[in-house]
Formats: sequence, structure tokens, C-alpha cells
Amino acid sequence: MNYRTLGKTNFKISELSLGTWQVGGKWGSGFSDENAEEILHTAIDSGINFIDTADVYENGMSESAVGRVVRSRSERIYVASKCGRFINPHINENYQPKVLRQYVEDSLRRTGLECLDLIQLHCPPREVYYRPEIFELFERLKEEGKILHLGVSVEKVEDALKAIEFDNVTTVQIIFNVFRQRPAELFFQEAAKRNVGIIVRVPLASGLLTGLYHKNTAFGKDDHRFFNREGAGFDKGETFSGIPYELGLTAVEELKALFPNEKNLAPRALQWILQFPAVSCIIPGASKVEHVHSNLSTYDLPDLSADQIEGMNTIYEKYIKKEVHHLW
Repeated sequence: MNYRTLGKTNFKISELSLGTWQVGGKWGSGFSDENAEEILHTAIDSGINFIDTADVYENGMSESAVGRVVRSRSERIYVASKCGRFINPHINENYQPKVLRQYVEDSLRRTGLECLDLIQLHCPPREVYYRPEIFELFERLKEEGKILHLGVSVEKVEDALKAIEFDNVTTVQIIFNVFRQRPAELFFQEAAKRNVGIIVRVPLASGLLTGLYHKNTAFGKDDHRFFNREGAGFDKGETFSGIPYELGLTAVEELKALFPNEKNLAPRALQWILQFPAVSCIIPGASKVEHVHSNLSTYDLPDLSADQIEGMNTIYEKYIKKEVHHLW
């Protein structure tokens, strides 16, 4: 495992870490504590020391599982959670310091931790970034010993750029992958200037970049890859990176041609992200232990060649850029 510094937090974290949106089982399948604990322990045994969760993941069960496992381990494991998505309706006016404070305290209770290493605003509405009193709250929570650092999770580059104007925003979690390349432009530069850590989520475009899906792949009715392709539940950019599924499959077929002897392209997609030094870590999810092993097999492969990187970028330019680049 390789480790990178998470911006001005100065945490030394595993560059391949773990996201826990589906740690209890794949989306819509219900939550298995046994599955979650097996995945979490496997990840930690493999050198992963940064785990990202959220209060809304399986209505708090993900947080509880993360806390239970982390408390059972002797290693220093950094825990990041998120708050704000329980707000309903999810609008600026309902973002209030007392509401967010309660969410943080609820997360502490569920995890059983005395302090969260990182709490992130969970894709708040744009207007929230123009309200200093929201960001001031987290200074008070730091003084009280309830959190160490504040970060944000964002949908759009514009939100990320606005968020890092606040000095106490130490990290930004953002979608970045072969099919979502815009963050590498202005945002990565500005984040580096401010020593802001970058946490990459949705690195495999909801599994599309594994190369294992086809036009007849079935997704359960409670799986966002089934119901959210047009944004019915939340921002559609979270699902297949906002790309029409069939178009994504076409692009992936050309990616496969770059790696003709490799059935699973996930490690190559992760390698592509890791070539960017601005990235602090990637948080691919795992609904079973095999996904953890797949992600870590990135280290078993030779580095991407210049021709392979150029080929991957050319496919983005040919198929994907016009669909998503200007949107997120």
C-alpha cells in the first residue's frame, strides 16, 4: 500500500481507501453486518487506513458498522463521515447550524467514537457556500473535540472552488475518473495552492469502468443504477458519472481494446486516477470482499504506458466529453 498526505489535515492515508455506501451488500439488497465487518476487516488487514461513510448510508447502519470495526482494531484508522443529506426537503433554508450539530452528534453516537477525524458537508445546495455561519459551526465543533477537520463532498467543480475559499475546509470529495475528467483542470490547481486534500469518489463510474457490464445487465429496482439514470432520486451525475448507459458501454468496448488480455478493467481505471499527484486518495466501494481484492490488484499490474493513457483520454474525448464535461 502507498500512502499520501490528505492536504492540510496532514493525515498519512492509504491512496486506495474504502467507501462504504454499499458495504453491507449491494444497493437495494438490505444491510448485512457480517458482510460489512468482513469487508472492513479485509480492507484494514490490507493496509487501508481511511474509511469514508455517511449518516444516510443505509440509514446509519454503515456508520455503526464502521465504528464497531474501527473500535475493535489497534491500528490508527481515520474515519470520515458526512452530514446534511437527511435534510428534507434538501434546500438551503433547511441548513441550520443546530440541525447540522445534531447530525454530527448522532454520527458520534452511532460510531461510538469520541471524535470524527473528518466530517464532510454532503453535497449541499449551492447557496450554503455563501453562508459563513454554516462553516463557523464546525470551528465550534473542533473546539469541543467532536471533530478534527471539516471537508465537503460536492457534485460540481464550481461548488468545490467556492468551498475551498473557506480556510477550515481541509478536503474536497469529488467525482473523478476516466469518464469525468474536468476536475483535473482548474480545481486540482486551486486545491493544491490551498493544500486541500482531494478524495476521489465514484472512481469506476458506478461499476461501468470495470468492463464487466453489458446491455442486458440487470440492476435491482432499489439500485440507483436502475432508478436514478435521469436523476429521479438525486443528482444523475452520481450514476454512471451521468453518462447514458449505452454510450458508456460503447466507450468501454474501446477501453477493452487497450487491455486485450484483462477481463476486469477496474485496476486500470484506478491506476489512471493515481497518476494525478493532486489526488490524496480514492474511495472505491465494495459490496463484497472480492471487490477489495480487485481494487488492490492495481498494485500487481505494470504501470500504465504513455500510449495507454493517451488511448484512455482519446476515448473520453471521442465519446464522453461532450456529454458531461460542461455539466459537472
